[in-house]
Amino acid sequence: MNRHVLHVATNISHFASSAHQTGLWLSELTHAWDVFAASGYKQRIVSPKGGRVPLDPRALKWPMRDASARAWLADPAKMALLSSTRRPADIDPGDYDAIFFTGGHGVMWDFPDNEGLQAVTRALWEKGGVVSAVCHGYCGLLNTRLADGSFLVSGRKVTGFSWTEERLAGVAREIPYNAEAQMKARRAIYEKALLPFMPYVVADGRLVTGQNPLSARATARKVAALLNRL
Repeated sequence: MNRHVLHVATNISHFASSAHQTGLWLSELTHAWDVFAASGYKQRIVSPKGGRVPLDPRALKWPMRDASARAWLADPAKMALLSSTRRPADIDPGDYDAIFFTGGHGVMWDFPDNEGLQAVTRALWEKGGVVSAVCHGYCGLLNTRLADGSFLVSGRKVTGFSWTEERLAGVAREIPYNAEAQMKARRAIYEKALLPFMPYVVADGRLVTGQNPLSARATARKVAALLNRL
């Protein structure tokens, strides 16, 4: 059976200070995309407002060491996918088997309170699909409630970019909240790797999360393994 995966990316290009650029951390998308493509899955990208997805310039320093991101940047057809993303209102959750929230700091602003993304995520989860996120992408799960009013993450194991990693990245004073603490406030069972910036993936049933950019490929592989069993 042909599986369908919906990737979610940010529309935010700057921190609160316009001098500090942000956007999608490209490899978090490309690594997952490659895994799902190898499994023959159909894929689409959605963003909170639709349209253009900016790229975090810090992430673009990595492609010389990252074949996946480098190949995406060199492919006009792939780059075009980031200029014309769908809006949540354009998405029928029934068409998808999994959702994959990508990161980059921009998502901290436009993911958590987007009711369209929440509705898509809730519907996909409640029909038995896989919900997944990598790095800051887990901010997209902070305020998603199920039909019974409970938070999707409540009582479930998750990971995502840690507060320690924020401090080491030098942006702790510029971001709008501590995502790790916010997850814990929603009674999620937050876990992280022993050492910062190391790959780490947590799977709790159909909820799969990765801690940081280096976790994207492993997160996608876990999602694919689940989809192949559903």
